[in-house]
Amino acid sequence: MTTVSASSPPDRELQNHHSPLCCCLLSVQVFLHNGRVQDLTDCHAGVSGTIYEYGALTIDGEEYIPFKQYAGKYILFVNYVGKCPLPQLNALQEEFAPFGLVILGFPSNQFGKQEPGENSEIPLTLKYVRPGGGFVPNFQLFEKGDVNGEKEQKFYTFLKNACPPTSELLGSPDRLFWEPMKIHDIRWNFEKFLVGPDGKPIMRWYHRTTVNTVKMDILAYMRREAALAARGK
Repeated sequence: MTTVSASSPPDRELQNHHSPLCCCLLSVQVFLHNGRVQDLTDCHAGVSGTIYEYGALTIDGEEYIPFKQYAGKYILFVNYVGKCPLPQLNALQEEFAPFGLVILGFPSNQFGKQEPGENSEIPLTLKYVRPGGGFVPNFQLFEKGDVNGEKEQKFYTFLKNACPPTSELLGSPDRLFWEPMKIHDIRWNFEKFLVGPDGKPIMRWYHRTTVNTVKMDILAYMRREAALAARGK
């Protein structure tokens, strides 16, 4: 196993370390040798297979949705946590839905045990507690499950293998709940993967990257693709 030091990188985005949102996004990090962090990484070209080979159960357990249902759209996969709902994702979904973006949320309890409740409790927590005020995600949430380790959902295996990790950092072992740990594993809540209209992964974002940065990256990519299409490439 690679030796790690106790050094911690500065939090580049979260200034209020006592806010509930910070608690959800902040994983105690330790450096690998020459450890570094990127806001995003581009996924590998020529990946075998597509996301359309997979699917998942909705959070109420009543419907299995094959991801091929979203063929022709951009899909943003987010490992979600109801404790810190990121309402900005609602705004992103609303703004980019006309351009073919679909956000899918996947709760997990593997990061600091921050999602301990039953599936049925997650929408209620969002609506009445955090953020409360009747908040309802305007994108599809799926059943809680593992995104790392022996029991990780197969589509997350596909996404992680297709896209290099954004960080050479590993979280504090006492806050990460899976085995075995691998270099491509998701580091914390709210890592995001963008899949293109052809079902191939495009890019992966660090968990602390702001939703606004993700938005601008997606917009830039869509504009490049539109320009290429206009030139007939």
